[in-house]
This record gives sequence, structure tokens and C-alpha cells, in this order.
Amino acid sequence: MNHLRIEASILEIGVIRYTPIGFPVIDITLSYAGAVKEAGMPRHVEFSMPAVAIGPISEKIIDLGLDRRVLWLGFLAKKHRNSSIFLFHITALQEIEKD
Repeated sequence: MNHLRIEASILEIGVIRYTPIGFPVIDITLSYAGAVKEAGMPRHVEFSMPAVAIGPISEKIIDLGLDRRVLWLGFLAKKHRNSSIFLFHITALQEIEKD
């Protein structure tokens, strides 16, 4: 099963565009920095990754703005058929309340 669940912030937001049938599409870059456990030991992890949202969720993402911690849900797929680059396709999100 191809499901990805990740807590990250928006680092960059692209310009909204529309598919030929009128669905809104937004490209974003997600960013994470924090500690995780690996083999029982703490490890500091930092990364950024490209993501895309298609449909009504893209408008919710624009309203979030930058640097807001969010739980993102979706799946990984190739950027295009002949690509070796993966893209995170966002299907749902849950805002995380500030501490």
C-alpha cells in the first residue's frame, strides 16, 4: 500500500494553476527538521521535498501560509511517467495546534 503521513511545514508555495478540466493545482515544497528514533537511538533529521495538491485541498493549502506545522497525508508517485523523481501527492491535511 502506498500511503505517506508526514508532519512538515510549507517552505515554498507555487502559483495556483488549473488542469484542462478546471481542477486547481498547487506545487509546494515541504520542510522538516526534528528528532526521530532509529534503532532505539535519537537522530536529527532535516529535509525538504516537493509536493503537489490537486482539487479543493489546494485552496486550503494557500490559506495556511508558510512555516505552519501540518500533518500531511497522501501518496508517492513518479513526477511523470519516465521520471525517476518522486513527488508527494497530498490528499488530506490536518492542522497542528501551536504549543
